[in-house]
Amino acid sequence: MIKDGNAHLASLRDNRCLYLNGAAVGDVTEHPAFRNTVQSVCALYDFQSAPENRTLMTYAPADGDGLAHRMWQLPRNYAELVNRRQALEAWAETHAGFLGRTPDHVASCIAGMYMGLPVFEEYDRDRAGALADYYRFARDRDIYLTYVIINPQADRSKAASEQASEFLTAGIVDQDSAGLTIRGAKMLATGGPMANEVFVTCIQPLRPGEDKYAVSFAIPMNANGLKILSRKSYEEGADNIFDSPFSSRFDENDALLYFDDVKVPWERVFIAGDTEMCQKQFHATPSHVYQNYQAQVRLMVKLRFLAAVGRRIADVNGITGFPQVRETLGQLAAETAMVEALVVAMETKGEMAGAYFVPDRHILYAAQVLTQQLYPKVMTTLRELAGGGMIMLPSSVLDFADPTLADLIGKTQQSPAADAREKVKFYKLAWDVVGSEFASRHTQYELFYAGASFVTKGHSFRCYDWNRGAQILDDVLNGYDLDSVLAKKRTSIAAQ
Repeated sequence: MIKDGNAHLASLRDNRCLYLNGAAVGDVTEHPAFRNTVQSVCALYDFQSAPENRTLMTYAPADGDGLAHRMWQLPRNYAELVNRRQALEAWAETHAGFLGRTPDHVASCIAGMYMGLPVFEEYDRDRAGALADYYRFARDRDIYLTYVIINPQADRSKAASEQASEFLTAGIVDQDSAGLTIRGAKMLATGGPMANEVFVTCIQPLRPGEDKYAVSFAIPMNANGLKILSRKSYEEGADNIFDSPFSSRFDENDALLYFDDVKVPWERVFIAGDTEMCQKQFHATPSHVYQNYQAQVRLMVKLRFLAAVGRRIADVNGITGFPQVRETLGQLAAETAMVEALVVAMETKGEMAGAYFVPDRHILYAAQVLTQQLYPKVMTTLRELAGGGMIMLPSSVLDFADPTLADLIGKTQQSPAADAREKVKFYKLAWDVVGSEFASRHTQYELFYAGASFVTKGHSFRCYDWNRGAQILDDVLNGYDLDSVLAKKRTSIAAQ
């Protein structure tokens, strides 16, 4: 039931319609814009399938015939949730948290929907059956899913139904006994070029009468009529690992998907034409919690890595002993520990939702609000620690091939903690994760992958237990009143 890297590599040679730089890509596993990141994804599957990692990374489903990745696990208690997190954490460590849409993200979303199967059964038993069958299908075949759940940005002052084109946003153009026909665009298929399938729906609220856009389904990335429009590839411009250690290997890419009358069979359709159910699939089931819990586990790993980058900058520059630098590093360490504590807290405060154990909803949303503010702050901290050190570097690895230039590098790239080669190697990495175009995309990603800040703050507002604090406040206020205070004052004045 689990696959290795070679199996995933073979699965991507499926004649999908992927476009970049004005041309069809062809084989995504060989194209210089994607091949290294494809190999990084394949390394995830090799990691899970290694015999020494089987216990950590897999479990045996009660209704299956073998082992499945823990991303599909449906925890029934706190211990199983922690076991599942440890697998996700180990996977994130292989890429330092810089692959934001690894297979465990959307798998967590689908698993959460399955945990809320009664919500789908109340809506439509056939669609619930399709969801249950698809969950098992994806789990048993170790499918790498991406998703597109946002409408394309056009006139953002108008709803989907008010745009210049009726089918700018992907919607139902026709349906028959075989299934739905979908036309229009969706975004943001992060990791799409190296995924097997895509989950398509709408997480943005839809208005009454916009039923045609209220869909939820999954199809292969090579579905007939599906066109994948990739953004610029940072990997393509990173021609070696020394100069660009992260953008050359972990540029998961993002893509806009256009559905050119794509036929979706009913067995792949989970919602068809119900705006209310589109919201319920996320928020009336554990789906939204589980997918964003996975994202916080990944971000926890990423911040550990970035904190280590900050400490290494100080060590390489010989400034770790400065009181103000230790203060900065102490703040960075505290912020990293805060995110770790929030992950542990959302697990510890989790509760049963039917048969399944679900992380605490409000602590999750609190973590999203705080980390949206934290990530750019961490980037600024690393810039301040490094100063010009990340900028004034040799132009490329080829400078080391010239003996004269290599000698000059040795004289000018000095450090009390590293030789010139080690210093340049480290600072090339630091720039790639802090200042490069790849790094800038990551800052934007961490700011908006969970929605704009007003969205995450809205979730926090709705889920917080206001009553508990209000009861304390009321108890304090009820402990005294104006009349009794005035009576005491009058008595005191009369006694004088």
